[in-house]
Amino acid sequence: MVTGKGTQIMLPLFRDGKRVVCNGAATNDLVLSAYADGNENVFPRILDLYVKRGSVVADVTFGKGVFWRHVEPGDYDLRATDLLDGVDCRTLPYRDGAIDCVVLDPPYMHSPGGTAHSTHRPFEEHYRNNESGNQTASKYHEAVLDLYRDAGREAHRVLRERGVFIVKCQDEICSNRQRFTHVEIMRDYERLGFVAEDLFVVVRNNRPGVSRTVRQVHARKNHSYFLVFWKRGKTGTLWEPPA
Repeated sequence: MVTGKGTQIMLPLFRDGKRVVCNGAATNDLVLSAYADGNENVFPRILDLYVKRGSVVADVTFGKGVFWRHVEPGDYDLRATDLLDGVDCRTLPYRDGAIDCVVLDPPYMHSPGGTAHSTHRPFEEHYRNNESGNQTASKYHEAVLDLYRDAGREAHRVLRERGVFIVKCQDEICSNRQRFTHVEIMRDYERLGFVAEDLFVVVRNNRPGVSRTVRQVHARKNHSYFLVFWKRGKTGTLWEPPA
């Protein structure tokens, strides 16, 4: 409020009869929901927003550690494992409720090819879903969903109540059918006892590889997702940011 003499007097703000307190400093350095950037630059922002420093974080598909390139060593108690180390994300060596945050980034297309998923070898090479003696009961896209579902069930077991689950995924076209993988995962994880809290879109800077085709039927995928869930517990129904 400004008086006739130019003196500013701040009056309390009320909404629905309740006083609204405006705290904090103005800033443009906000965490956004979409980035045309690399995973190694987006992932630390998600950690800053959702995972308290010092938390025990199990990256169960660590690979080459791309996500962690710009995270300060020592900020988190990182447990880095991968299938190539002999640790399957579907069978983790942690006791129930021992982990604060689980990070999952499995091969998310049944036949990636090209640079679609450059940090992992093709799904079939990892999980042999198209050969006899496989560990998944399904094939192709359904096998990918089986992997996410089984890994999600194990993450739910090792996470503490209200623990955070960060999942990387990408939609795909399978058998000329549009598969919205991120939606399917959200539905499955809700049944497992997770609450979907946030979604981040990562747009790739390079153009995706294109095979020779007579006529394009679907839009070519050039984005992926980070999905953020938390483990539903007995206390509270809303997400509370880390202190």
